[in-house]
Amino acid sequence: MIDRRALVGRHDVELSGVVAESPLSVGNGELCFTVDVTGLQSRPERYPVEPRTEGDEVGTLLGTLSQWGWHSLPTEREYDLAETRREYSTPGGSVPYVDLGGEMDLATTSEPRQTDAEQWLRANPHRLDLGRIGFVLDGLPLPAVETPRQRLELWSGLIESSFVVAGMPVRVRTVCAPDDDVVAVRIESPALAVGLGVRFAFPYGSGAWGNAADWSRPDAHTTTVREVDGGWRIDRRLDSTAYRVVVGADDARLEVAGPHELVVTGTAEVLELRIGFAPGERSLPPAYEVVEAASRWHWQRFWESGAVVELAASEDPRGVELERRVVLSQYLTAVNCAGSLPPQETGLVCNSWRGRFHLEMHWWHGAHFALWGRAELLERSLGWYERVLPEARATAALQGYDGVRWPKQVGPDGRESPSSIGPFLIWQQPHPIYLAELIRRAASEDASGVVVERYGRMVLQTAEFMASYAGATDAGYQLGPPLIPAQESYSAIRAELVNPTFELAYWRWALLVAQQWRGYLGLEPDQRWTVVADGLVPAPVRDGCYAAIDGEPWTIRTDHPSMLYGLGVVPDTGYLDRATMSRTLAGVLDDWDWESTWGWDYPAIAMTAARLGDPATAVDALLLKATKNEYLPNGHNRQTPSLPLYLPGNGGLLAAVALMAAGWDGDDGSPAPGFPADGTWTVRHEGLHRSP
Repeated sequence: MIDRRALVGRHDVELSGVVAESPLSVGNGELCFTVDVTGLQSRPERYPVEPRTEGDEVGTLLGTLSQWGWHSLPTEREYDLAETRREYSTPGGSVPYVDLGGEMDLATTSEPRQTDAEQWLRANPHRLDLGRIGFVLDGLPLPAVETPRQRLELWSGLIESSFVVAGMPVRVRTVCAPDDDVVAVRIESPALAVGLGVRFAFPYGSGAWGNAADWSRPDAHTTTVREVDGGWRIDRRLDSTAYRVVVGADDARLEVAGPHELVVTGTAEVLELRIGFAPGERSLPPAYEVVEAASRWHWQRFWESGAVVELAASEDPRGVELERRVVLSQYLTAVNCAGSLPPQETGLVCNSWRGRFHLEMHWWHGAHFALWGRAELLERSLGWYERVLPEARATAALQGYDGVRWPKQVGPDGRESPSSIGPFLIWQQPHPIYLAELIRRAASEDASGVVVERYGRMVLQTAEFMASYAGATDAGYQLGPPLIPAQESYSAIRAELVNPTFELAYWRWALLVAQQWRGYLGLEPDQRWTVVADGLVPAPVRDGCYAAIDGEPWTIRTDHPSMLYGLGVVPDTGYLDRATMSRTLAGVLDDWDWESTWGWDYPAIAMTAARLGDPATAVDALLLKATKNEYLPNGHNRQTPSLPLYLPGNGGLLAAVALMAAGWDGDDGSPAPGFPADGTWTVRHEGLHRSP
């Protein structure tokens, strides 16, 4: 049996100074509180998120974000998505698509020129930073601290911080309640008696790409404070958005320091704050020790249940680093990706794409939960599809298709965002089928029927669209036009693009799985689904390798090498030729532009190599030295200064390691088939589920 506590504990995060790219977080999937080296959010400017759009303010990694905290900027008139639609020719006739007047350019970081309607519909609703909570000294920003030390104890979900300010020691403990949107802080310092306080500041909502807070409009929102027994109630109003913050503290006083700024100070050398957030009514949180005890119980149960993989005993020196990435990715995805909505790419740490989530990334954020024995964490967000089913059905009907068409970039309401890329993607469409199938496979025999009943309508309606979307031609059923594949480098030719290799393979697999679900539900097979799945056009081949798309320019050697993922992420259905895919993999490894790839590409390539029987290449791909495959001290997968973390990379890593360690349907039966069997890797695991 693996000593889970020892395994997890050797990857606790310890910092001895400011690491600007690598702050630590506590959270529960619904709320996340990210702190600097002081254990609070005292110096947000030292943890920047660079703007993606010229003119935007610099953001910060020190966010307080939730699944329910959203805001929309008021407008003089109501904008309608119909204002952004354009007609595109398809095999079945003219079809309206949400579009964008200006073209997105993957080679730059700037936003294209937009109409007022396009800009508002892309930026609203946006996720809201609920408040900034940090130390002040005599009401002023905290000066530079000395001898900072900080440790995230993963087994308990507790951040312990210590530092010296003005010659006085300060010790801070920071935790988040596991089942309530509550942050609890315990501060011990003689400085509390001589001016050390905790500042609460509240911003307006921001439509900026990567900044959830606008501090320049104090007159646009209100903050109302009322003293209650044991603390204070703070009511916030931003246009149509309202939420409440409650602060519990004993032997403390509160001073209103500005329109949206409060300072809490203590009367002794210990100050315990319990801070609760809610979109409506809520009571004061329980005592600090109650919250910490709940956090300890929750995280111990988290690590003792589910799956674990031990790699540190491997002769290959990379084993320790891969194990570190695995352990920290489990913590980070539980904090950021296990909520009631599909996650945004930067989770609940900071905004990207204005806090809106990308459904093509949902698999990468959440598939691993089912494979690692924590399917319930995936189910929290999978239910969102059922809630937006009417919106997705309306999109399909407007375009003349059956079933439901899932959008790409959305907020909680499920409304698509104007874009010259997003509405033309289709690889998010099979994801709900894949995710539901992983949950079914992970369930006990007695519970699998409940899973099928819960997600059956979503699976069948998703497949209805897929069968309807495929167009009959003399060569077989084709996908597109218009279409943009997972490799988004082809957006300029979306009006003519057809038959990307990855999407063709994914279409076939998902339709076959959905057909099986009909049987689980007691329904007869839908012959249309079988006809389409078996009758798809052959995947395009050029010079003995699979091409990304069927036509010029065939394969651009930048961005995602997505043709590989038709046999890797997608299980083998016999649609793609293994020898041809092996040559394609070798070609990608030889000359691909790695600087243009993204964090989930490396685990995706590893899955392809593993399924092709090349475990050495799988490990090499998973740990390839590349800018966007680096993992910071806190475990985050940094991409760029404006995309300072990327949770699809963490989730993809966990999905790949599960496949490589536990195997997949149709593998050769050897232990850990995705790792080399030459004695250099020692792979021990418990609780993993096999991949399809």
